[in-house]
Amino acid sequence: MTQGFALGDVTIQRIIEEEAPLFDPLTFLPNLTPELLAENRAWLEPTAIDPVTGKLILCIQSWVVRTKHHTILVDTCVGNDKERPNHPFWNRLRGDAYMRGLAALGLSVEDIDIVMCTHMHVDHVGWNTRLENGRWVPTFPKARYVFSADEFAYWNAENAKATSPIFTDSVLPIVEAGRAEMVTETHAITDTIRLEPTPGHTPHHVALRVGSGDHEALFTGDLIHSPLQARYPEISMRADWDPTLAAKTRRRVLECACEARTLLCFAHFPSPSRARLSRWGNGFRADPVG
Repeated sequence: MTQGFALGDVTIQRIIEEEAPLFDPLTFLPNLTPELLAENRAWLEPTAIDPVTGKLILCIQSWVVRTKHHTILVDTCVGNDKERPNHPFWNRLRGDAYMRGLAALGLSVEDIDIVMCTHMHVDHVGWNTRLENGRWVPTFPKARYVFSADEFAYWNAENAKATSPIFTDSVLPIVEAGRAEMVTETHAITDTIRLEPTPGHTPHHVALRVGSGDHEALFTGDLIHSPLQARYPEISMRADWDPTLAAKTRRRVLECACEARTLLCFAHFPSPSRARLSRWGNGFRADPVG
């Protein structure tokens, strides 16, 4: 997509790899009951739940943050040629949507100078690397790849116990190429762009805060996946490392965002994938922006 929006002197755009009905809500959100789903289906359809399949509609996308001095890519989707037997619909993809999306923004891989991954799951690190002559090399050759040092350490230890293709094909090659920058969970990329710890989905998941005051956005990563979780922050998704902590973090962040009227830019909400929050009972309504 070429359309974006301004946030002060920052331009924000998206690259969509996929937007489709992907998961059954009751499987994806294990503590969602059929009764609660039925109660909310009317407002979830057709944008957040596909009325034909009944599946959650999710975006797999990167956000692009363009400042006067930097072009920052937030999360890198699934990627091509990756062996993903545990995720059949993402196994060995050969799509061109991602690179076409990058080009539609007037960008090449050389134009990205910072890649920031909120965490190290399959759909957030994939385009970190590409296959070249049988080797995984950085897709964005001039970029610094900003990783939480603690998130990396956790997955590095997990990989030592049982080899993870996600880690070995999309994270380790960045380190081996000398392109990784290991940082704290409160690291400031610039004076107005900084990481914030949002643990729960993974042990050291981070969000990215951009701007300040009336011109502020929070890139949530997998803090939240569906508008239904804004309505009910206690509902966690099946891949959360610690569902209780994820729910606690989600409640804290959403409370602050609602109070401050912070623009939230979501990794997986259906288009336009950004919203401001308003109160709705004991939860929140994600009111789409743009």
